[in-house]
Amino acid sequence: MRNYRLALCAIFCVLAAARPARAGDAPGWMHALVSAPLPAHDEKTDAVVLLEERNVSVQSMDKVKIHMRVVYKILRPEGRERGTVWVYFNPERKISNLRGWCIPAQGRDYEVKDKDALEVSSPAEYGSLIDDTKYKLLRIPAPDPGNIIGYEYDAEEQPFWLQDEWRFQGLDPVRESHYSLQLPAGWVFKPAWIAHPEVKPDETAGSGLSWAVTDVKGIRREPDMPPWEGVAGQMIVTFFPSGTPQNDMFATWDGVGNWFGRLASSRTDTSPAIKQEVSTLTAGKATQLQKMQAIAWFVQHDIRYVAIYFGIGGFQPHAASEVFAHRYGDCKDKATLMRAMLREIGVDSYHVVINTERGSVSSETPPHNAFNHLIVAIKLPADLKDPSLVAVKEDPKLGRILFFDPTYDTTIPFGQIGGYLQGNYGLLVNGDGGALVELPRQPSSMNGIQRTGKLTLDLSGTLKGDVQETRLGQSASAERRRLLAVTKSSDRIKPIEDLLAGSLSSFQIVKASLVNVEETNRPFGFEYTFQSLNYAKPAGNLLLVRPRVLGVKSSGLLETKEPRRFPVEFDGPLRDTDNFDIVLPAGYVVDELPPPMDVDYSFASYHSKTQAAGNVLHYERNLEIKELSVPVEKMAELKKFYRMIATDERSTAVLKPAGSGE
Repeated sequence: MRNYRLALCAIFCVLAAARPARAGDAPGWMHALVSAPLPAHDEKTDAVVLLEERNVSVQSMDKVKIHMRVVYKILRPEGRERGTVWVYFNPERKISNLRGWCIPAQGRDYEVKDKDALEVSSPAEYGSLIDDTKYKLLRIPAPDPGNIIGYEYDAEEQPFWLQDEWRFQGLDPVRESHYSLQLPAGWVFKPAWIAHPEVKPDETAGSGLSWAVTDVKGIRREPDMPPWEGVAGQMIVTFFPSGTPQNDMFATWDGVGNWFGRLASSRTDTSPAIKQEVSTLTAGKATQLQKMQAIAWFVQHDIRYVAIYFGIGGFQPHAASEVFAHRYGDCKDKATLMRAMLREIGVDSYHVVINTERGSVSSETPPHNAFNHLIVAIKLPADLKDPSLVAVKEDPKLGRILFFDPTYDTTIPFGQIGGYLQGNYGLLVNGDGGALVELPRQPSSMNGIQRTGKLTLDLSGTLKGDVQETRLGQSASAERRRLLAVTKSSDRIKPIEDLLAGSLSSFQIVKASLVNVEETNRPFGFEYTFQSLNYAKPAGNLLLVRPRVLGVKSSGLLETKEPRRFPVEFDGPLRDTDNFDIVLPAGYVVDELPPPMDVDYSFASYHSKTQAAGNVLHYERNLEIKELSVPVEKMAELKKFYRMIATDERSTAVLKPAGSGE
């Protein structure tokens, strides 16, 4: 994930000191919008788009010209950021004639020109070393509520593929958005629509085409909503010379797979050094599974993740021999090296291009480059069947294949995949082309937190004792990755502090330790001892005790006045369990227990119960996430589900002095 926050702070500091704008008349196409009616919006809307135009002129196979115009009306102070224009460029994309204007509600127009723009490097991405993408930043003055701002620029591209995207829906409501396409004689086009009904083009003189959409709703961000690419309206248009099938590769997923396949061809060739390493790694390994595990461990842990993006290098992997020699590479480099090493033990494998945000690509998504990650699909030997191999799918062409992500050294073990990949769609590049496939889902029991507490309550109401946590699957890998990046030892117990702070009104950590944080092939977790003063609340001669000591599974996600517009996305199937034993203070017995809670929906279930056995109060619960998302029509059920969990989490047991009457 790009660290935009720090980069933006630095950029805006520079922008604040930029040269003042000059007075200058805004163009007529902007002034024509001063009295234009606004698109439908509410009082929380920061800005609206009055006009957006994207005019694309295809010059040849390796030259495309684009002219962009955008006009906003600022409605609230939060909309001022629309006045900062970011336009990216790189060696294959040149930007010229960048200009911006402001038409104030009162006073003269302002103008800024291309020479007033700043050029800044792309903000650093995790593991990124070099990226040849940069930005022109232009600050349009006075982007205040009531004012109209706009900008335009020209781009000239050398495209890697003959395809363009018209993204007409975003945060702000849109009054009108236009797209035009000019093709050379003899060229054809193929449009496809995402999250919007198809709009037929108007054909102008020659081979010009134009599309328009009006009154497009803005997308208001919701917690845990699907990724933007899956819900925002856009058109993908592919164009190519007629009668030349080799040029229409992006019109089908098979063609896209062919394109990626050609980029990766010969990159998996081995070297003597790779052959020797495979021989060393697999020496003494009796089975193919053990050999594959050894190779997977090596690529995960001994090849450092570093990304270097230059031109086509953003899509084409480096040669396996280079990755091995340098001991670093990005996702596609690590996957390529792993494929080369697997081939040395007689195991075939394939690239799978995918997006880490599940939902960015679906079975209905038209063919285009919607991916940001690359993993491996391994063709399993016919006789290899092992319970550890869970992320397996039967492919009609390739047979049993195992999906595996070799990128991060804290990822979950060989044989499994994280929730971000489960149920996700990826492009399996099979050598002859490509096919869009859905990755398998794993049982919820393979991901989650198992928490056990042995606690004692004294007469003063203080609760103290020991807790053990074991984390599985993505719940382990995500926490491992965060903790391994921590430099201060005191920060390594921050997850424990956060858990206790969210569960208890007061607490003190007596001791704490991490279990197997660096041994990624072993269960990871925490062990800690704490105490909490005044945990039990007096009520006359009674004590009120909450059996659910730690952990909050309820959520106020849907406790809003506005209706939900998008599904709720979960990280993946999950099963969390809590078991707490509380030894009661001497002289007290249980008078009343909370009722059990049993809630079961298609997407999730929750079960809890509290029992008394002698002087011990026992609480146990089980939360299971069974589906990857909850559709909008089931929001009422999800809201009720969270409310019932909240009721259980607040419930108390009543203790009374032993021998006391009713």
